[in-house]
Amino acid sequence: MKKVDKHFKLDLKESILSLDDNKREILNDLENLLNLDGEVFPMDSGYWVKFEAKRVDASTSIPHGVKYSLTLHDKLNRRVIGYDNSHSFKPKQKYGTKKETYDHIHKKMDIVTYEFKSATQLLEDFWKSVEYYMENNR
Repeated sequence: MKKVDKHFKLDLKESILSLDDNKREILNDLENLLNLDGEVFPMDSGYWVKFEAKRVDASTSIPHGVKYSLTLHDKLNRRVIGYDNSHSFKPKQKYGTKKETYDHIHKKMDIVTYEFKSATQLLEDFWKSVEYYMENNR
């Protein structure tokens, strides 16, 4: 478990208390995701899950200000599912397309866009995908 500076926690707590209820709820939601950074969870049949989440400056490609990667790996350590926004990729169209960076899902070799609504929804969607994959790919 990583250690968090006491002063950071106090500053964060004071900042949260000064926000209105809606903004406070969003910030607490993101903090739950950020607290999972670096966690690895062993699963049945040799599968394992890894969480990475870092605070970054908000931008057009990362408006929520969190760079994240939630991944499920098989017993051969291959990523079989991944939810992230941490890199750019070229869309499937072959000609005249620019690389894009936005929230998306990796399902083996396919990449599908993902609409980030909240950290809580992201975690729920990820765990549903993990459960579905493990039930259907043993």
